[in-house]
Amino acid sequence: MIDQSMQLPGFPYDEDGSAAGYVRGWTVTFWGTGDSMGVPRVYCACPVCEEARKEGVNRRYRSSVLLERGEERLLVDCGPDWTGQMERAGLYWLDDILITHAHQDHIAGLTAYADACRWLKRKGRATMPPEVGETIRTMYPWLERYIEFQYIEGPWRWKDWSIQPIRVNHGKNGYSYAYRFDPWSSGRPAGKNKLEIHSWLYASDALGLGEQELAWFRGLDLLILGTNFVHEEAPYETRSVYDMREAVEVLREVKPRKTVFTHLSHGVDLRGNYPELPASVTLARTGLNIPLQ
Repeated sequence: MIDQSMQLPGFPYDEDGSAAGYVRGWTVTFWGTGDSMGVPRVYCACPVCEEARKEGVNRRYRSSVLLERGEERLLVDCGPDWTGQMERAGLYWLDDILITHAHQDHIAGLTAYADACRWLKRKGRATMPPEVGETIRTMYPWLERYIEFQYIEGPWRWKDWSIQPIRVNHGKNGYSYAYRFDPWSSGRPAGKNKLEIHSWLYASDALGLGEQELAWFRGLDLLILGTNFVHEEAPYETRSVYDMREAVEVLREVKPRKTVFTHLSHGVDLRGNYPELPASVTLARTGLNIPLQ
């Protein structure tokens, strides 16, 4: 069942949250919605972490989303929670993984993926820009025995999608990549009774984006954007991801139809109310499922 707050205006919905008359096609499912430490943090006894320990709404795994239609699947990022995420999804295999950057909360699961490839005698594939791949190769030089590294520098066609890598500022952590997804046949008319999310973008780790980067964030039906805190008090020069106040300013500039904030730390309590957020914004939860075009 999808989060009711993600139902787009103008479309009737059935009791299970699906669009009435909608033929199930591509969906995005949030496998992980947490920051680099996840929630709860091992050492923390704050109210959010304590609630999360009871398998509450605030339990968050490292950020990852699955683009899926039937047996066609593309996982964006493969962090240290990958094995459990696969088990929760009831999956034994993935052909394709797309990597945003070479930080452990986004790639640590590649070792488990490689082990699955070895046992199943199947070669997996991880797609990423060359500089990301070179860093991963240095960290894990043996991975390519089991995983094919595919490098992309411009639009990459995967199934029905044109996927554009966008190098974005990641604050003190250097750079990350965002990915913009547009229908490969962008000129075709939308089918009757289909949800009109055609163009969407995933940017889990970004801060202080300039106009050249933000140009890719315009004209979106859905923006998935990382926001560690509601208001992060750490000095700006020590930070690496937007907080919600800053992200709202980005939304005012690029004007996506819908937005999901992800990469949430223990500074965000999903039981709370955040009236400062626009009505078009939803906070990601584990298992949130969004139908696309």
